[in-house]
This record gives sequence, structure tokens and C-alpha cells, in this order.
Amino acid sequence: MTDPSDEAKQIEKLYEFGERLNEAKDKSQNVKDYEGIIEAAKTSLKAKQLAAQLIPRFFKFFPDLSSRAVDAHLDLIEEEELGVRVQAIRGLPLFCKDTPEYLSKIVDILVQLLAAEEIVERDAVHKALMSLLRQDVKASLTALFKHIGSVDEPSTDEFIREKVLSFIRDKVFPLKAELLKPQEEMERHITDLIKKSLEDVTGAEFRMFMDFLKSLSLFGEKAPTERMKELIGIIEGQADLDAQFNVSDADHIDRLISCLYMALPFFLRGASGSKFLNYLNKHIIPVFDKLPEERKLDLLKALAEISPYTTPQDSRQILPSVAVLLKKYMPLRKTGGEEMNFTYVECLLYTFHHLAHKAPNATNSLCGYKIVTGQPSDRLGEDFSDCYKDFTERLTTVEDLTRATMKKLTQGLADHNKEMAAAKTDEAKEKIKTQKQNTTTGLRTCNNILAMSKPLHSKTPSFIGDKSVNLSWKEATKPSVPSTTTASGGKRPASINGSGNTASKKGRGSGGLQNQLVNRALEGISRGGRGGIRGRGRGWGARGRGRGYR
Repeated sequence: MTDPSDEAKQIEKLYEFGERLNEAKDKSQNVKDYEGIIEAAKTSLKAKQLAAQLIPRFFKFFPDLSSRAVDAHLDLIEEEELGVRVQAIRGLPLFCKDTPEYLSKIVDILVQLLAAEEIVERDAVHKALMSLLRQDVKASLTALFKHIGSVDEPSTDEFIREKVLSFIRDKVFPLKAELLKPQEEMERHITDLIKKSLEDVTGAEFRMFMDFLKSLSLFGEKAPTERMKELIGIIEGQADLDAQFNVSDADHIDRLISCLYMALPFFLRGASGSKFLNYLNKHIIPVFDKLPEERKLDLLKALAEISPYTTPQDSRQILPSVAVLLKKYMPLRKTGGEEMNFTYVECLLYTFHHLAHKAPNATNSLCGYKIVTGQPSDRLGEDFSDCYKDFTERLTTVEDLTRATMKKLTQGLADHNKEMAAAKTDEAKEKIKTQKQNTTTGLRTCNNILAMSKPLHSKTPSFIGDKSVNLSWKEATKPSVPSTTTASGGKRPASINGSGNTASKKGRGSGGLQNQLVNRALEGISRGGRGGIRGRGRGWGARGRGRGYR
């Protein structure tokens, strides 16, 4: 233990060194004073705390002593005494104030300290990093993102990588307006850093980064189409659309469907979904029956939501595959079993209408229609009457099953109302309320099926190409009716540590658990309706990183 009188002498000596350096016009001449400060960092507790302030303050004046000074300061950071460590951490940004060549190294040191257990120490690390970001945001961001890694330069420490991601999410992203200046230059810089990092991320990390990119002015509402194409390109890359599809690769299926939903807002803003559609048409729809049961509905709902924004060329290309699927899930006639998956049929009818609206004469050979456009593709000289007979018979069967189901669902609603009046506990009332909501959604599904099947009986049908039909699950996500099932979207938190927003979002095909329950309600009436989903937007396994989750 240091003698109090010795400690007092050390402190007094340190103050003398500091005062002389403060007063000196040419501080570089006071080498002995700065060496004295460095040596004091090895003495008593209070001397170490004072040295932790003085070493970085005069660092820039003694380049020949830089290695000794930094080493002495790093020793202070590793001290057992918390007060010394915190003081040393607070001094780190000063090393870079006039010697920017040290910034990357200091960021690296602070990054390692993000794992500190003491709150006051961790807080000091956060403040030091923020100080560096304000000094030189471009260099600091570059140094930070180096610890996230990419396929070419993977991060070697997974724990530290997680800490860096959390810091960027919690501290950097919320201050983007303050930090990213000049705006256009720095938004482009962080976009490029993120794009490189996205080569090897988990699903939650990808959603976090995409949500941030969408919040930048660079990709805002007034951004040109080229910027939307850039974001679509990022999502397409994450979806692995250049990879050969393997139906047993559940991870790829999860990633593909999640990315398709992520891309939807950009299709609404004019970006092309051709690459997604071509991949679905070539690889996914042909093996639809072999997909995991819980992902089939995900895919059909995504396809329905993208269909209004397809080009005529894409519509013509994918329409035959959709027509085959539609016929498959519309029973030809009642067989006694009366199996029909109502939500599948709703999705496929909606998709069929929107695609056919853009390429109407393609339906002549698919369904036996007589739509005249004057093009050779009309194929009016060929006989497709058997196709027309088969298609309309299936429509009639669907309508009969749907009306019968609606009758039972309507009766079910009346029963729910009676049960609600008799319910004694809040728990019982909430259960009945959920059943009523599911039954109501089932009725919306049935109404949509009838609205979309009716015009298809004509030899020259009018295809729905507007928003007059609201998909049942999008209706169900309206927040007008309070519900205890707030996490019905089944979506995992879009955050690293599980602290994200789990609320459903309208227009994102949310409502996984709810659709499961709706399908069960329908299943009790008609043996179809199976195929509820496990959850929208689940994370996928990271390629080559081993951080995947399911």
C-alpha cells in the first residue's frame, strides 16, 4: 500500500509537470515533464487517475514518446480500480483530437471495452465512441463496421460483434440526423458500409439494417427509381436468387419469403419485382406441394400482395403457373369430403385477377376465354372449350362450398354473441372475442372468394385490376378492434438482442397466428383451411457464420 505522504508528493509532482506544460509556449521542449507524467502512471492510485487525464492532454506534442504514452494509458485501462479505468477510458478520444492517424486504433480499443460489465465503465465507453464519431464520423464508422465483418473479412469475435451491432443500433442510428453530415456524402458512406456487412448477417440483423437504410433521405419518398432499384438489389442478393433452389433448404425458403415481403414497399414505389417473380415461377411454384406446409400460405400471400405491381411481361410469364395452382386448389366437384383451403383459394384468385388484368388474352388458352386483342397470342382459332368447362365447374364448386361455409360461420357468430353474454370471467370473454374475430376474418375470406369468382364465369370476363377487393388478412390487421393477441403477426423481433417491435404491420402479410386460428375455424366447417403460418419474417441462418436461428 502506498504511503500517504509518498502519494501526496506524487500528486504534487504531477501538478508541477502539468502546470509547466500548460505554461510552456513550445511544449515539445518539456520532454522530461511528459516523461514524468508517463512514469507516474505506474505509481499510486490517485496519481494514476491524474495521469489518465494528463497523458492524452499533451500527447500530440511528443510524437517520439507516442508508443510509451499509449502503452502506459492502456495499462491504466486494465487497472483493477474502476475509477482509474473510467478516467482512462474518458481520455481515449483526446489521443485523436490532433493526431487523427490514431483514430482507428482507439476505436478498436473502445470496441473491445464494449464488453465491460460495470455500467459506469460501459457508459464511459459509449460516450468516448460518440466523441470520436463527432470528431470524424467517416473514419469512426469505417473502424466500427470493420468489427461487424463481411464474407471476405469475417469478424473473429462473435461476442464483440454483437456488442458493436447493439451500439450502432442503439446509439448511432438514432442520431443519424446529427452525425451524418454532410448528409448525402455520409449517407452514401454508411450505405456502402452496410451493404458490405450484409454479405453475412442473420435475419434480424438484415431487417435492422434495411429499416435504417429506408429511413435515410437517400432512399426517401422523393428518391429516384434508381435508388429503389439499389435497395431491391440488396434484398435480391440476400434472398439468394442466383442460387439453385433446394426444396429441403428450409433456411433458403424462410429467407426468400422474408425478403419478398421486405421488397413489397419498393414494388409499390415503382421498382421491378421481375427477378423475384422469375425465381418463384422457375423454382418455387413447380415444387409448391413439396414446400413445408407452414410456408405455403406465406408464399401465396406474398404472391397475392405483389401481383398488383407486376409488369404485363412478368404477368404473362407467371400466369400459367398460377392458373395451374388455382385449378389444383379449386375442387372439380363435391366429393363428400368437401376439402378446400379457403385462404389458398382467396390468394390465388386475387393473384389470378391481377395478373390476367395485365395479360388478359393469355387466359384464352388457360381457361377457355374469348378475349380479343388482335394479337396472335389470342389463339381464337383454337378450341379450348374443355378448359372453359373445367374451369367454370371448379368455380361453381368453390362457390357452393363457400356459401355453405358462410352460412355456418354466420351461425357461429350468433352463437359467439350468446356465449359472450353468458361469459362470467374476463378470460372467457377474451377467448370468445378472439373466436369472433377469427370467424369474421373467415367471412371476409368467403366474401372475397365469391366477389372474385363471379366475374370469371363469363366467356369474356372482366378481371379485377384495382383495390376493390381487400385481402382478408390485411383487413384483419386494422387496429380498430382492441385485442390481447398483439403479437399475432408471429414475427420475431427485428433486433439483435430480441428487444424489437413485434407488432404487426399492415400491408406486410402479417397475422400468422390469426390466420392459423381462422383456418382452424374454417376447418371445423370444411375440412380445408389447413396451412396456417408459423410467423412472418423469421430470421434465417447466416451463411458461413453459424449464427442462424429458426
